[in-house]
Amino acid sequence: MSAGDAVDERAEGGATVIAIDGPAGSGKSSVARAVARELGFQFLDTGAAYRALTWLILERGGDTDDEATVLASLGALDTLELTIDASGQRVAIAGHDVTEAIRTERISAAVAGVARTLPAREAVNVRFRAIIAAADPGIVAEGRDITTVVAPDADVRVLLTADEAVRIRRRFGDVGGDEQQVGARLSARDASDSRVIDFLHAADGVTVVDSTDLTFDETVDAIVRLATEERHD
Repeated sequence: MSAGDAVDERAEGGATVIAIDGPAGSGKSSVARAVARELGFQFLDTGAAYRALTWLILERGGDTDDEATVLASLGALDTLELTIDASGQRVAIAGHDVTEAIRTERISAAVAGVARTLPAREAVNVRFRAIIAAADPGIVAEGRDITTVVAPDADVRVLLTADEAVRIRRRFGDVGGDEQQVGARLSARDASDSRVIDFLHAADGVTVVDSTDLTFDETVDAIVRLATEERHD
C-alpha cells in the first residue's frame, strides 16, 4: 500500500492525528514534517509557539526565567500566527514575522523558561487542540507533551528518542557553534522541561521509536508504517 493510498483511505474515515514526543535533539520537528509530507497531512510544530513567546520577551528586554514576565507575555498569543503547511512554516507574533529568528541559539538558550511555566503550557495547549481538531485530512503534531496532554487520543502516538550522544551530534550538525556548549544546552533543556512533563518514558499506548541506529529516512518510514498499520486495524 502506497502512502497515497493510505491518505485516501484515511480521508474516507476521518482525519488522522499522529502525535510525536521526545527529548531535545531527537529530531521531532524534521521527522514529523517529513512524515506529514509523505502522507499529505498538515504539520504542527508546537515548539514554535514557545519560541515565538521567547522571542517577544527577549525583544522587549525581559527575562524568560522570570515567571511574572512570562505570564505577562501570554496576552500576545492572540496575535500568534502559526501556519500548519508541511511544505513550509510561517510564524509571526505581535505583527513581526519571526519564522527565522526563533531558530537561533539565542532563542534555544532561553525557551526553557517559557516551556516550564505551567500557565504558558496550558494557554498554548488550548490553541494546539483547536488546530488539531480542525485538521483535514490529518495532522502530524510534535512537541514535549503532545502524546499525553495535548492529544492523548491521537490515532498514532510516538516517543521518538535516541542516545544522548547521538542527539547532541545531530543538534550540533543543525546549529553549529561549540559542540560542548550545544550538548550542555540540550541536557539543560531536557532537565528543565522534565520538571513539568515526562517525555523520557513512553506512556501507555505510546510506541517508542529509537532512532539511534536509524537513518533519517528509516525513522520517517517507521512512523509512516505505524500510521498505515493503524488504519488497517
